[in-house]
Amino acid sequence: MDHQNEDQEHLVVSSDPQHPANYICELCRKFYTMGWVTGTGGGTSIRKGDLIYIAPSGVQKELLRPQDMFVLDYNTTTYLRKPKILRPSQCTPLFLAAFDHGAGCCIHTHSQWAVLVTLLVEREAGANACFEINNIEQIKGIPSGREKSGYLGYHDTLTIPIIENTPHEEDLTDTLKRAMLAYPDTYAVLVRRHGIYVWGDNVHKAKTQAESLDYLFQLAVEMKKLGLPWTK
Repeated sequence: MDHQNEDQEHLVVSSDPQHPANYICELCRKFYTMGWVTGTGGGTSIRKGDLIYIAPSGVQKELLRPQDMFVLDYNTTTYLRKPKILRPSQCTPLFLAAFDHGAGCCIHTHSQWAVLVTLLVEREAGANACFEINNIEQIKGIPSGREKSGYLGYHDTLTIPIIENTPHEEDLTDTLKRAMLAYPDTYAVLVRRHGIYVWGDNVHKAKTQAESLDYLFQLAVEMKKLGLPWTK
């Protein structure tokens, strides 16, 4: 590791399990068991003050170590810590878009259920349609919106925008930002044939929302098999 990174080791060394460098490793191990980050896919980023902690690209996420983390200055978007032999996450500009939107944590998964619902929506309602579902209890795990208090209710309709995939991850940034503007209450954006980006005010909320959404996507796929409608 180069001299600059040696000087910045304190940014990733902590005995606190909830320190971002430790927390990202724990989350990625859990996400691997759920099939969300298979084959080095997916990623997680946490903001702590003006510091952005990001898992590297192209590594097995279940084997991540705190010293593998990249650390970015939010205000200047320059790296304060950059592991020499690892590559920065291609998701970085998308994570930054979520942080610009007020997030404290952003999770990107390659969940098969997320991919499948993007295909089902396209087939049933067209390429410009969103994923929508209501009258399902798990919807209550999703907040009402950025400027709103509380969570969605059982009868509310959950709407998740879908954007088209691109050959390079960073090229999704503009369409992700446009989806955020078009749907200001959303805490997630689906990427067709790819996966999903989910963010929350903090790590706990982002994780809870990612889990709730994946439950709903799996349920939606099974409902479609049975000919059951997603909305009433």
